[in-house]
Amino acid sequence: MSKTTTGTTADETPAAGHPGAAEDDLGAAGSQLSTAPAETTVPGSFGGNRAPGPAGRLAWTGREIIGWVRWFWRQLTSMRVALLLLFLLSLGAIPGSLIPQNGSDALKVESFRQAHKTLAPIYDKLGLFHVYSSVWFSAIYILLFVSLIGCIVPRTWQFTGQLRSRPPGAPKRLTRLPAYATWRTAAPPEEVRAAALTVLKQRRFRAHTEGDAVAAEKGYLREAGNLVFHIALIVMLIAFAWGQLFKTEGNKLVIEGDGFTNTLTQYDDFKSGNLFNDDDLAPFSFNLKNFTATYERSGPNKGTARTFQAAIDYSVGADGKTKHDVIKVNHPLEIDDAKVYLVSHGYAPTVTVRDGKGKVVYRQAVPLLPLDSNETSQGAIKVMDGYTNPQGKSEQLGFAAFFVPTFAGAGQGTMFSQFPGLDFPVLALGAYHGDLGVDAGVPQNVYQLDTKNPNLKPFKDAKGNILKGRLLPGETMKLPNGAGSITFDKDIKEWAGFQIVQQPGNGWALTGAVAAIAGLAGSLFIQRRRVWVRAVRDADGATVVEVAGLGRSESAKLPEEIGDLAALVHDKAPTQTDSDPDREPDAAIPVPAEGAEKE
Repeated sequence: MSKTTTGTTADETPAAGHPGAAEDDLGAAGSQLSTAPAETTVPGSFGGNRAPGPAGRLAWTGREIIGWVRWFWRQLTSMRVALLLLFLLSLGAIPGSLIPQNGSDALKVESFRQAHKTLAPIYDKLGLFHVYSSVWFSAIYILLFVSLIGCIVPRTWQFTGQLRSRPPGAPKRLTRLPAYATWRTAAPPEEVRAAALTVLKQRRFRAHTEGDAVAAEKGYLREAGNLVFHIALIVMLIAFAWGQLFKTEGNKLVIEGDGFTNTLTQYDDFKSGNLFNDDDLAPFSFNLKNFTATYERSGPNKGTARTFQAAIDYSVGADGKTKHDVIKVNHPLEIDDAKVYLVSHGYAPTVTVRDGKGKVVYRQAVPLLPLDSNETSQGAIKVMDGYTNPQGKSEQLGFAAFFVPTFAGAGQGTMFSQFPGLDFPVLALGAYHGDLGVDAGVPQNVYQLDTKNPNLKPFKDAKGNILKGRLLPGETMKLPNGAGSITFDKDIKEWAGFQIVQQPGNGWALTGAVAAIAGLAGSLFIQRRRVWVRAVRDADGATVVEVAGLGRSESAKLPEEIGDLAALVHDKAPTQTDSDPDREPDAAIPVPAEGAEKE
């Protein structure tokens, strides 16, 4: 008659005589189911007994120091400390997301300093304005890196040794294992062991015959997944660090018909990692052929962009062949490690400025920055060279510009655009002359006119007010006293804002993330287990078959698997009946059941 039992794992088996009885019974069979290092408590002293004299004190001190260093190293490379450091790293990234950073937005940092006179000095001392390059964040990052490596290397070495070795032999008493099945059969022990070996190999167990039992093991991918997960974390850490150290990010506004070459002097603003070199920029250039934007004309989504794309011609390298492409939102142009994103759009009205003699001193499409979703835009038109006033003196001209692509209409009381499309374009101007201050050596915003500059004076109209005009395409505003004119040309161009990002290591980071998920899934869902099938003759001449299994942790699947294996072996070595050993038994196939009493 067959019998099956289930119980606790080897580590939870009740002691029989002393606490280590279960471990003594299982021996090598219950060892090395995991490569996790054993946890150690804080020791008292590593020095041991101290011999008298200076030499004894020196030897004791050396043993003490070496012992504590080893203990601290074991703690640093433990999984508990690695998880703690990973948690601290995530906490450390919080202020980097909430507090403005010097590397990404220095203007916001300066505004924060002005608004928080008390907090700003404290944040400076703590490095919160440059979190990711601060000493404390770097220390956590490096310690985590060292901890992971120190944890993985010995576990990998141990796991490799396990793969090269055979599954351990069967313990003396299989009845102490969590899942157990037994029956008597008339088949010789050799045939039972051969049948068990075949069945186990068919179920993809690593199996071999040792003594009177077949030993098998399965689920190595659990530990492999665990190691893959931690190696993937290291790959991700290296990839992120590499990307931050060598990354570049810049923005460029390009008007239709103009182009861009990927060099530092071409960027409107640019930031990079600490190890960036000018030669690291991907060599390419492109021209903006045209920008296309269409908008919803009616309904609750009126004004929402339906088409938003930039058609470009680009080439890679100095002699690269010209290619055509269309950049859309979330569909960047990819060249080597660089990606060109379409991030903004606006209008660039073309204006022509003439002096008092009718000579054209300025003709250019001027990009204006949008203020709202309907493309209400403002900016400045600066004529810095070539203009001479009626007295023959060289001056500079400045115009404060306000543009709406769809004017509400005269008398409507608003100058804000009613729709982002060019339905009723109007350009409003305010005129100034004198010195714009661009030659003073102080950086100046190209989209703003410094009207507080005492050397820049407004033109006055007949009533003594600042000269202002509202122009339709093709209309001209005359400057007073024969000072010239400015014309709003009918050619209204559009501009596109591009963000060029170059961050090496993204591919490695993605690979590491995918590998980490796969490894974590393997370590969570794959069970490491060992199975033994023993076949020996008893005093009556019958063969006693025992099937038992041991898993790394308690699992309801282990008894079920032992039941399946026992059934397959039982088919080839059926239960012997007392009345007629040659007759096929009617006994049921043994299936492990929870709560069965141990033999």
